[in-house]
Amino acid sequence: MQYKQLGRTGLYVSRLCLGAMTFGTSDVAPWNAVGVLDQKGAGKLVDQALDAGINFFDTANVYSRGQSEIILGKALAKHRDDVVIATKATGSMGDGPNQQGQSRPHLLHEVEASLKRLGTDHIDLYQVHAWDPITPIEEVLTTLDDLVRSGKVRYIGCSNYAAWQMATALGVSATRGLESFVSTQSFYSLVGRDLEDEIIPLAEHSGLGVLVWSPLAGGFLSGKFTRDGESSESGARRASFDFPPVDKDQGYDIVDSLKEIADSIGATVPQVALAWLLAKPAVTSVIVGAKREDQLADNLGAVDLELTSAQVERLDDVSAISSRYPGWMLARQAEQRDPNAA
Repeated sequence: MQYKQLGRTGLYVSRLCLGAMTFGTSDVAPWNAVGVLDQKGAGKLVDQALDAGINFFDTANVYSRGQSEIILGKALAKHRDDVVIATKATGSMGDGPNQQGQSRPHLLHEVEASLKRLGTDHIDLYQVHAWDPITPIEEVLTTLDDLVRSGKVRYIGCSNYAAWQMATALGVSATRGLESFVSTQSFYSLVGRDLEDEIIPLAEHSGLGVLVWSPLAGGFLSGKFTRDGESSESGARRASFDFPPVDKDQGYDIVDSLKEIADSIGATVPQVALAWLLAKPAVTSVIVGAKREDQLADNLGAVDLELTSAQVERLDDVSAISSRYPGWMLARQAEQRDPNAA
């Protein structure tokens, strides 16, 4: 396993992170289409990940309405001092109007609930799961700062923020002397490269770690799906939960290229897709989820897969998205200023 510094912190996390969204069962959508593993099944995956050198595990309070945290906490109980646990809060955890969002009361309540479910006295990385359009960012950050100072949280991060939202939060933290986000957890994939426009440049400029969720786009890049949209494996998650949204016409061209590269080097389609992400300098860790041990074993193989520059370039080209303003103008102006910037 390889490890990388989390943002500008002194903490190192494994390049692959085991996501626990499949842990637990729930009747609440969309978790009823995702969470399938009981304690025994999840425990096997956690042990397999630990044996492979993974020290980074990610969950959220909303995953199967808390069951994911309970199962993950029990599976990691004997290894707590050796692992980095990340969880998230923002989503609805009840029917009341104050049982969601990032108000001070809700975050204070949810961190205590997550600590109890995880069976730990601290959370290594506590992430807000989305931008809260209601709660002032000053209230959010002041609350998170208090949690770090209390010792209940070690570091804070954001997830699914736009670049302007991250910049706003970082500015408030800097001017008010508050704890600052050390990472962003964002969707990034060969079929989802939108964050290259503004989020990755901001992360690199500000020293934020980039944690990738859904690197295979909900299984679209698993090699199971054909151009007619049918899965070659019954029960595939994307067959019933078509998320995240992708341009499928371009996506099938990407899958074709992945298959050709994979066949040429004796790898699998998912391994090549993950290796492409791991080759990106801005990426800190890629979150992989699995229902079975063979799926996780396949994903783990991506760490030792080093693509050639030609293979990376081919995948860059087939997955390219059109440059949008002001990106194309900034690139043009940077090139005029510095020819080496092109």
